[in-house]
Amino acid sequence: MSASDINLDPQRVTVLTGPTAGGKSALALDLARRVNGVIINADASQLYRDLAIVTARPSPAEEAQAPHRLYGVLAGDDVCSAARWAGMAKAEIAAARAAGLHPIIVGGTGLYLAALVQGLAPVPAIPDSVRDAVRALETPAARAALEREDPAAAARLMPADRQRTLRALEVVRGTGQPLAAWQARREGGLGKAAVQGLIVNRPREELNARAAARLEQMLAAGALAEVAALLALGLPAGAPVLKALAVPQLAAHLAGQLSLPEAMAQAWAATRQYQKRQQTWARNQFGDWHII
Repeated sequence: MSASDINLDPQRVTVLTGPTAGGKSALALDLARRVNGVIINADASQLYRDLAIVTARPSPAEEAQAPHRLYGVLAGDDVCSAARWAGMAKAEIAAARAAGLHPIIVGGTGLYLAALVQGLAPVPAIPDSVRDAVRALETPAARAALEREDPAAAARLMPADRQRTLRALEVVRGTGQPLAAWQARREGGLGKAAVQGLIVNRPREELNARAAARLEQMLAAGALAEVAALLALGLPAGAPVLKALAVPQLAAHLAGQLSLPEAMAQAWAATRQYQKRQQTWARNQFGDWHII
């Protein structure tokens, strides 16, 4: 579907999401040119200034065609929570409205979009003792514990999704209530009525091909040098930017642990897994949004 086929509601914020390499950024740019819009980034990795190539951030030429916000605004050692991003996005939405421009949120980080649209769950701080004990568990043990203590959360999560498994487990242990109970009390979101949600999707075979093509383009554009420069910054091992798609695999190649073909194959597999998680998230969280 082209931008000319999409009728945007000028009274609502446009939110454009879908799997990585699906063509969201190009569509957002077409829409922004057509409706005098501002493109606001909702991709966690594209927030970081040190990864323009690896994260397929809009090029300077593309950014010159329409205003772009929240791209490359964070240092590599910075951490951006969903709450922090939602606050930044709301400020950019307000600025766009004040300038008479149409805000277009684009990106595939589901937690960010849920925080913006649905609001934030008022989960109290988890005691360090609980968090440390949970995070010391191996993934299979954490999964088994979650199945016992919060079976509904375990049923929603993929067995290999360590980060969300640990979060759900620490919440139920630290608060005595499952994460879903807290999420039912979300607050501070824009609300469904204020948002026109669009999900860009493509057949699996096409997504496979697009993911592979993006990786090859990324490599040709200098991704290895970009990752080498990132590693040279000496960032903490847990820095989120080091977990961006393809970074761990290219870093392993630079360290002599993988051949380049092996690194690319593993990066492609990781991209496909992420695409599947994004598709599942969109179906579960935004099932009433329009698929294009």
